[in-house]
Amino acid sequence: MQVLLSSLVEEASRYLGSARIADYCPNGLQVQGRPVVQRIISGVTASQALLDAAVEAGADLLLVHHGYFWKGEDPCVTGIRQHRLKTLLGHDISLLAYHLPLDMHPEVGNNVQLARLLGFGIDGPLEPGNPKSVGLVGHLEQPLSPVALQQHVSQMLDHEALLVAGSRPVQRIAWCTGAAQGQISQALAMGVDAYLTGEVSEQTVHIARETGLTFLAAGHHATERYGVQALGRYLAEHFGVEHHFIDCPVPV
Repeated sequence: MQVLLSSLVEEASRYLGSARIADYCPNGLQVQGRPVVQRIISGVTASQALLDAAVEAGADLLLVHHGYFWKGEDPCVTGIRQHRLKTLLGHDISLLAYHLPLDMHPEVGNNVQLARLLGFGIDGPLEPGNPKSVGLVGHLEQPLSPVALQQHVSQMLDHEALLVAGSRPVQRIAWCTGAAQGQISQALAMGVDAYLTGEVSEQTVHIARETGLTFLAAGHHATERYGVQALGRYLAEHFGVEHHFIDCPVPV
Protein backbone atom coordinates (compact mmCIF):
# COMPACT_ATOMS: atom_id res chain seq x y z
CA MET A 1 0.00 0.00 0.00
CA GLN A 2 0.98 3.65 -0.23
CA VAL A 3 -0.11 6.87 1.45
CA LEU A 4 0.11 10.53 0.59
CA LEU A 5 3.18 12.13 2.12
CA SER A 6 1.05 15.01 3.41
CA SER A 7 -1.28 12.62 5.26
CA LEU A 8 1.58 10.74 6.87
CA VAL A 9 3.31 13.93 8.04
CA GLU A 10 0.04 15.32 9.40
CA GLU A 11 -0.62 12.15 11.41
CA ALA A 12 2.93 11.92 12.78
CA SER A 13 2.85 15.53 13.93
CA ARG A 14 -0.62 15.14 15.43
CA TYR A 15 0.32 11.95 17.26
CA LEU A 16 3.46 13.51 18.75
CA GLY A 17 1.85 16.90 19.46
CA SER A 18 4.91 18.52 17.93
CA ALA A 19 3.27 21.92 17.32
CA ARG A 20 3.03 22.45 21.10
CA ILE A 21 6.72 21.81 21.82
CA ALA A 22 9.42 24.47 21.48
CA ASP A 23 12.62 22.91 20.17
CA TYR A 24 16.12 23.58 18.85
CA CYS A 25 15.21 22.53 15.31
CA PRO A 26 12.13 22.29 13.08
CA ASN A 27 10.02 19.20 13.79
CA GLY A 28 8.17 17.53 10.95
CA LEU A 29 8.94 17.50 7.25
CA GLN A 30 12.42 18.93 6.70
CA VAL A 31 13.00 17.84 3.10
CA GLN A 32 10.16 17.12 0.67
CA GLY A 33 10.47 14.15 -1.67
CA ARG A 34 7.99 12.18 -3.74
CA PRO A 35 4.30 12.82 -2.96
CA VAL A 36 3.45 9.24 -1.95
CA VAL A 37 5.08 6.90 0.58
CA GLN A 38 5.23 3.13 0.44
CA ARG A 39 8.46 2.41 2.33
CA ILE A 40 9.67 4.19 5.47
CA ILE A 41 13.27 3.79 6.60
CA SER A 42 14.00 4.97 10.13
CA GLY A 43 17.26 5.69 11.92
CA VAL A 44 18.64 7.83 14.72
CA THR A 45 20.62 10.48 12.84
CA ALA A 46 20.36 11.63 9.22
CA SER A 47 24.06 11.03 8.59
CA GLN A 48 25.45 10.33 5.15
CA ALA A 49 25.79 6.66 6.08
CA LEU A 50 22.08 6.45 6.87
CA LEU A 51 21.14 8.38 3.73
CA ASP A 52 23.16 6.00 1.57
CA ALA A 53 21.56 3.00 3.27
CA ALA A 54 18.09 4.51 2.76
CA VAL A 55 18.80 4.96 -0.95
CA GLU A 56 19.97 1.35 -1.18
CA ALA A 57 16.83 0.19 0.64
CA GLY A 58 14.50 2.04 -1.74
CA ALA A 59 13.14 4.47 0.83
CA ASP A 60 10.39 6.92 0.01
CA LEU A 61 10.75 8.59 3.40
CA LEU A 62 13.53 8.72 5.97
CA LEU A 63 12.31 9.11 9.57
CA VAL A 64 14.90 10.26 12.13
CA HIS A 65 15.36 11.70 15.60
CA HIS A 66 18.30 13.93 14.67
CA GLY A 67 17.60 15.84 11.47
CA TYR A 68 18.91 19.15 10.15
CA PHE A 69 18.64 22.94 10.53
CA TRP A 70 19.60 23.26 14.20
CA LYS A 71 19.53 26.68 15.83
CA GLY A 72 22.89 28.43 15.68
CA GLU A 73 24.18 26.43 12.70
CA ASP A 74 25.53 28.08 9.58
CA PRO A 75 22.53 27.98 7.19
CA CYS A 76 24.63 27.86 4.01
CA VAL A 77 24.18 24.74 1.89
CA THR A 78 27.83 23.80 1.48
CA GLY A 79 30.12 20.90 2.30
CA ILE A 80 28.55 18.02 4.23
CA ARG A 81 25.13 19.70 4.24
CA GLN A 82 25.16 20.12 0.46
CA HIS A 83 26.11 16.47 -0.04
CA ARG A 84 23.41 15.22 2.33
CA LEU A 85 20.66 17.36 0.80
CA LYS A 86 21.80 16.43 -2.69
CA THR A 87 21.43 12.75 -1.79
CA LEU A 88 17.87 13.24 -0.53
CA LEU A 89 16.74 15.51 -3.35
CA GLY A 90 18.51 13.52 -6.04
CA HIS A 91 16.66 10.35 -5.00
CA ASP A 92 13.34 12.10 -4.22
CA ILE A 93 13.41 10.93 -0.57
CA SER A 94 11.57 12.92 2.11
CA LEU A 95 13.18 13.61 5.47
CA LEU A 96 10.87 13.58 8.49
CA ALA A 97 12.49 14.48 11.83
CA TYR A 98 11.23 14.77 15.41
CA HIS A 99 13.52 15.74 18.28
CA LEU A 100 12.01 16.68 21.67
CA PRO A 101 8.53 15.47 20.72
CA LEU A 102 10.04 12.02 20.24
CA ASP A 103 11.88 12.20 23.57
CA MET A 104 8.75 13.19 25.49
CA HIS A 105 5.93 11.09 24.03
CA PRO A 106 4.21 8.79 26.59
CA GLU A 107 3.97 5.83 24.21
CA VAL A 108 6.68 5.95 21.55
CA GLY A 109 9.03 8.39 23.28
CA ASN A 110 12.71 7.55 23.71
CA ASN A 111 12.53 7.62 27.49
CA VAL A 112 9.44 5.42 27.74
CA GLN A 113 10.80 2.98 25.18
CA LEU A 114 14.15 2.78 26.99
CA ALA A 115 12.35 2.04 30.26
CA ARG A 116 10.41 -0.80 28.66
CA LEU A 117 13.55 -2.29 27.18
CA LEU A 118 15.48 -2.13 30.45
CA GLY A 119 12.56 -3.19 32.66
CA PHE A 120 12.30 0.05 34.64
CA GLY A 121 8.99 0.83 36.30
CA ILE A 122 7.88 4.40 35.55
CA ASP A 123 6.77 6.51 38.53
CA GLY A 124 6.62 9.99 37.01
CA PRO A 125 8.53 12.88 35.42
CA LEU A 126 12.04 13.87 36.41
CA GLU A 127 10.79 17.42 36.97
CA PRO A 128 7.30 17.25 38.54
CA GLY A 129 5.17 20.26 37.70
CA ASN A 130 7.16 21.07 34.57
CA PRO A 131 5.08 20.25 31.45
CA LYS A 132 8.30 20.30 29.39
CA SER A 133 10.00 17.65 31.52
CA VAL A 134 11.67 15.09 29.30
CA GLY A 135 13.31 12.67 31.74
CA LEU A 136 11.58 10.12 33.95
CA VAL A 137 11.89 8.68 37.45
CA GLY A 138 11.14 5.07 38.24
CA HIS A 139 12.26 1.93 39.99
CA LEU A 140 13.76 -1.52 39.56
CA GLU A 141 11.74 -4.54 40.68
CA GLN A 142 14.68 -5.67 42.80
CA PRO A 143 17.70 -3.65 43.98
CA LEU A 144 20.87 -4.12 41.98
CA SER A 145 24.45 -3.27 42.74
CA PRO A 146 25.85 -0.49 40.52
CA VAL A 147 28.01 -3.03 38.68
CA ALA A 148 25.07 -5.40 38.10
CA LEU A 149 23.01 -2.51 36.75
CA GLN A 150 25.84 -1.49 34.41
CA GLN A 151 26.11 -5.05 33.13
CA HIS A 152 22.36 -5.26 32.53
CA VAL A 153 22.23 -1.95 30.67
CA SER A 154 25.29 -2.79 28.55
CA GLN A 155 23.87 -6.18 27.58
CA MET A 156 20.40 -4.87 26.68
CA LEU A 157 21.74 -1.94 24.64
CA ASP A 158 24.64 -3.88 23.12
CA HIS A 159 26.82 -0.93 24.11
CA GLU A 160 29.29 -0.72 26.98
CA ALA A 161 27.92 1.78 29.49
CA LEU A 162 30.37 3.94 31.45
CA LEU A 163 29.82 3.53 35.18
CA VAL A 164 30.52 5.84 38.09
CA ALA A 165 29.56 3.53 40.93
CA GLY A 166 27.66 5.06 43.81
CA SER A 167 27.73 4.22 47.48
CA ARG A 168 24.51 2.18 47.73
CA PRO A 169 22.43 -0.42 45.87
CA VAL A 170 20.17 0.93 43.14
CA GLN A 171 16.39 0.68 43.27
CA ARG A 172 15.09 4.18 42.54
CA ILE A 173 16.45 5.47 39.24
CA ALA A 174 16.08 8.49 36.96
CA TRP A 175 16.93 8.60 33.27
CA CYS A 176 16.93 10.89 30.27
CA THR A 177 18.27 9.72 26.92
CA GLY A 178 20.86 11.44 24.76
CA ALA A 179 22.83 14.48 25.90
CA ALA A 180 21.03 15.05 29.22
CA GLN A 181 23.90 14.69 31.66
CA GLY A 182 23.12 18.20 32.93
CA GLN A 183 19.93 16.89 34.50
CA ILE A 184 21.96 15.05 37.12
CA SER A 185 21.02 17.91 39.46
CA GLN A 186 17.31 17.14 39.01
CA ALA A 187 18.03 13.47 39.65
CA LEU A 188 19.79 14.35 42.89
CA ALA A 189 16.85 16.55 43.91
CA MET A 190 14.52 13.57 43.41
CA GLY A 191 16.59 11.48 45.82
CA VAL A 192 17.21 8.58 43.44
CA ASP A 193 19.99 6.03 43.74
CA ALA A 194 21.13 6.27 40.12
CA TYR A 195 20.90 8.46 37.04
CA LEU A 196 21.25 7.13 33.48
CA THR A 197 21.76 9.18 30.33
CA GLY A 198 23.71 9.00 27.08
CA GLU A 199 26.78 11.18 27.45
CA VAL A 200 29.21 12.25 30.16
CA SER A 201 31.81 14.96 30.73
CA GLU A 202 34.44 15.50 33.38
CA GLN A 203 32.42 17.63 35.78
CA THR A 204 29.54 15.14 35.86
CA VAL A 205 31.87 12.39 37.08
CA HIS A 206 32.94 14.59 39.99
CA ILE A 207 29.32 15.39 40.90
CA ALA A 208 28.44 11.71 40.96
CA ARG A 209 31.50 10.77 43.02
CA GLU A 210 30.99 13.52 45.57
CA THR A 211 27.28 12.81 46.08
CA GLY A 212 27.44 9.00 46.09
CA LEU A 213 25.03 8.80 43.14
CA THR A 214 25.48 5.97 40.65
CA PHE A 215 25.84 7.46 37.17
CA LEU A 216 25.63 5.62 33.87
CA ALA A 217 26.51 7.04 30.44
CA ALA A 218 25.03 4.43 28.13
CA GLY A 219 25.60 6.18 24.79
CA HIS A 220 23.74 9.01 23.08
CA HIS A 221 23.00 6.88 20.03
CA ALA A 222 22.44 3.67 21.98
CA THR A 223 19.82 5.19 24.28
CA GLU A 224 17.92 6.88 21.44
CA ARG A 225 17.44 4.00 19.00
CA TYR A 226 14.03 2.98 20.26
CA GLY A 227 11.66 5.92 19.95
CA VAL A 228 12.13 6.31 16.20
CA GLN A 229 11.55 2.57 15.73
CA ALA A 230 8.34 2.73 17.73
CA LEU A 231 7.11 5.75 15.78
CA GLY A 232 7.98 4.02 12.50
CA ARG A 233 5.99 0.95 13.55
CA TYR A 234 3.03 3.11 14.53
CA LEU A 235 2.97 4.88 11.16
CA ALA A 236 3.44 1.61 9.26
CA GLU A 237 0.52 -0.02 11.07
CA HIS A 238 -1.67 3.08 10.83
CA PHE A 239 -1.23 3.46 7.07
CA GLY A 240 -0.39 -0.09 5.98
CA VAL A 241 3.03 0.80 4.59
CA GLU A 242 6.46 -0.79 5.03
CA HIS A 243 8.88 0.22 7.76
CA HIS A 244 12.48 -0.86 8.34
CA PHE A 245 14.98 0.44 10.90
CA ILE A 246 18.61 0.83 9.90
CA ASP A 247 21.18 1.20 12.65
CA CYS A 248 24.35 3.21 12.07
CA PRO A 249 25.96 2.90 15.52
CA VAL A 250 28.58 5.25 16.88
CA PRO A 251 30.86 4.73 19.90
CA VAL A 252 29.34 7.54 22.00
